[in-house]
This record gives sequence, structure tokens and C-alpha cells, in this order.
Amino acid sequence: MVVTLAFAVTAVAVAWGAYAAWLAWRDRLVDDAALILALLVEAGLLVLAVVAALRFRRIDPHSEGATFLAYALSLPVVPPMALFVAIKEKTRWAMVVGVVAAVTVAVMAARIAQIWNLYAR
Repeated sequence: MVVTLAFAVTAVAVAWGAYAAWLAWRDRLVDDAALILALLVEAGLLVLAVVAALRFRRIDPHSEGATFLAYALSLPVVPPMALFVAIKEKTRWAMVVGVVAAVTVAVMAARIAQIWNLYAR
């Protein structure tokens, strides 16, 4: 379940990043579709954080369990902060912040899946 959820979050984050990049390229501000994508990512991250916290003990204690838990618990902070900047900033750089946040979420969620695949018992 952790891997499936992490890959689902990664896919939605890639969609959010692609849409934010398109908005930045067109010199547009944040719109409802970007907010909905970011909120979907946030919802997935909150579920992933809960699932990861509950299954944390299944990871080999001599491996990257702390990294797994730190990624899962810190990721839900990224989309709200990016949305705050995107709403306050009135230039194309607001959407560039969205792209960076989406890439960050996608990479860290994929890393969560990788750690689970390598070290979960």
C-alpha cells in the first residue's frame, strides 16, 4: 500500500508541476485547477504520512527508517507553503515555486517508495 500510494502521489505531483510550468510559461497566475491539483497532492501526502507512520516499524532498524519517516512527515508541509507563495506573489515566479514544490514532492515520494521496497520486512 505504501508503494502504490507513493506512486499515486508522485503522479499527481508531476501533473501539478507540469500544469504549473505551463502557467509559468504563459505568464499566468495561480488558478483553480492549480489549487485543486495541489490540494489533491496534499490529501495524498497526509494519507501517506499516516500510513508511513503506522508501518514505520516494518523497516529494518539498521537502514533508512528515520529517513523514511522524516520524508513522510515533512512532505505535507511543502504544498501549503508553495500555495501561500503562489497566492501572494503576483509574477510568473509564483508558478515556478509551484514547479519546484511539485518536483520536490515527486522526488521525495518516489524515494519513500524506494526505501519501502528496499528495507521493509
